[in-house]
Amino acid sequence: MTDQDAAPASHETPARRSPEGRRGPVASFLRETVIILLSAIVLSWLVKTFLAQAFFIPSASMHDTLLEGDRVLVSKLAPGPLDIHRGDVVVFADPGGWLDQQAVPETNAFQDALIAIGLMPQQSEDHLIKRVIGVAGDRVASTGDGSPLTVNGVPVDESEYLAPGASPSEIAFDVVVPSGSVWVMGDNRQSSADSRFHLGEPGGGSVPVDDVVGTAFVKLWPVDRIGLLRNPGDVFADVPEPA
Repeated sequence: MTDQDAAPASHETPARRSPEGRRGPVASFLRETVIILLSAIVLSWLVKTFLAQAFFIPSASMHDTLLEGDRVLVSKLAPGPLDIHRGDVVVFADPGGWLDQQAVPETNAFQDALIAIGLMPQQSEDHLIKRVIGVAGDRVASTGDGSPLTVNGVPVDESEYLAPGASPSEIAFDVVVPSGSVWVMGDNRQSSADSRFHLGEPGGGSVPVDDVVGTAFVKLWPVDRIGLLRNPGDVFADVPEPA
C-alpha cells in the first residue's frame, strides 16, 4: 500500500474539560468539608448541652484532688436522670455573690465562640467546683476546732480527699440542708470560700440543685494527671438517711 493509499492522519484535538468540570471535584471536596465541620460543631454543641462539658480549674480550693489549670469533664446526667450523692464533685453556677472577690480569666470573642459550642473548656468565670457533703434534709455540723464533721450525727473521716494538713473546718456551723439543695465544701478547706462562708445568705449557704451543672467524673488535662474522679462512697457509708 502506497503512502497515497494510507488513511489521512487525524488532526482532531482531544476535547478539553470546561472550567466548570475542573472545579467539580474541588467544589465537591469543599462542600463535604463544610458539611463535616458543621456536623462536628453541631454534635459538639449537643454533647455540651445535654451530656458533658469540659471546665477549667482556676483556683486552689480543691487541692489536691484538683489543681489550678486542670481540665475536668462534667456529666450533665446528674442532676437529671441520675441523682447527686454525698461525695460527688460538682460544678455549679454562682448562686449569687460567691465569686465577687475571685479573679476570673479573661477570654476573647473567638474563645467565647469555642466555649459556646463545647470545643474549649468553660473558663469558670461564673461557675464553681466543690464537693457535696450534705444533700437535702441532711444535718451537717462542725465544732470548728478541727474535729471531724458530722452528717446526721455521724462523724465522717474525710482524710481520703482532704488536702494534706487541711482541717475539716475552722468554722463552727450546724445546718440542715433545705429541700432541693446541697451543702458543698472544698477539699482544701482553709482556702475554700464554700457553703460555710454564706451562712447568713438566702439558703443558709446551701446551693440550689437547679444551679448545679453536673458532676465532674474525669480529669482530662494535663496528661500526667489524667484519671477518673471517683466518689469516695465509703466516707459516707455509715451516714443514715435524714430523719
